[in-house]
Amino acid sequence: MSLFIGIIGLPNVGKSTLFNALTLGQAEASNYPFCTIDPNVGIVEVPDPRLSKLSKILNPSSVTPTHIRFVDIAGLVKGASRGEGLGNKFLGHIREADALLQVVRCFEDNQVTQVEEGMDPARDIDTIEIELSMADLETATAGKLRLEKVLRSDPRAIEKTEFDVLLKVIEGLEGDRPVRDLSLMDEEVAAIREYNFLTSKPVLYLANVGEADAIHGGKYASALKAHVGDEHVLVLASQIEAEITELPSEDREVFLADIGLEETGINRLILAGYDLLGLVTFYTCANDKLQAWQIARKTPAPRAAGRIHTQMERGFIRAEVARFDDLVGLGGMTALKESGKLRTEGKEYLIQEGDVVEFLFQ
Repeated sequence: MSLFIGIIGLPNVGKSTLFNALTLGQAEASNYPFCTIDPNVGIVEVPDPRLSKLSKILNPSSVTPTHIRFVDIAGLVKGASRGEGLGNKFLGHIREADALLQVVRCFEDNQVTQVEEGMDPARDIDTIEIELSMADLETATAGKLRLEKVLRSDPRAIEKTEFDVLLKVIEGLEGDRPVRDLSLMDEEVAAIREYNFLTSKPVLYLANVGEADAIHGGKYASALKAHVGDEHVLVLASQIEAEITELPSEDREVFLADIGLEETGINRLILAGYDLLGLVTFYTCANDKLQAWQIARKTPAPRAAGRIHTQMERGFIRAEVARFDDLVGLGGMTALKESGKLRTEGKEYLIQEGDVVEFLFQ
């Protein structure tokens, strides 16, 4: 799967520092607005303690985890929807993303220039949302005008659902409601999929705090949560996370304990991003190779088999499925089979998070 999360935000909010921590890389992190014009792309391993437990039981010769992509997109500014600040190019990068991680400045630092005067996380979020909404409104209006011409000449030439949904989108955007909040039905989403609206993408807000607020978040992170809802915010100190990545692995736990953290914020972010993309993980162990696979939620078993090889999807017969907890709890596949907990599933089965699967095909 080629899904990726676009990291967005105003200039100088810490996006590139965060990206460096995510990828253990050194993306340029200069103190001026457009130091990241071309997006940096990073492929990040998804933390998965289940793999080590399965490895102890199945004794594979190799273990392969899943990965997701993060793309550091240059900072947006007011007027981006009108092309200001290289806005058209940046909006194009955002349009390609499957989900968005908006980094919001929640730290005070006189050495790092602010685009807007004063600290106001809600204002900063709204600045980005307005630019994306204005770009979407322009796209939707252009689509509406095009369809009106077609409908006038031949009302039967197109499916009217697309036109009706565009009207709903325009009404929502004019009322400050992003497309993702319009509660569109599946057929409505399908009707406007080709427009790839910027505000239709799921979004997670990252409160980038200073070291003193790394544990409790501080007042600016609290203001951010009050504005968008606690469940949509992840608090992280990107500067600390970047410093952690420079430490030897054996020193990282000591460092985390010293500052009162149980795990890195980067691990929490990667897992939150995985969830934001709507992904689940299943496992296979074939030819002595244990591998984790990512698929979209509610994926039927044949399509999941196709992630491994197209022939497996075309020739799908059935899937033998074990729950991760059952397999680990019973200590192996032999005991699992003897207990009757190895299930046989057909074409309609939807793969669940943590399934250990063997696909049978012809």
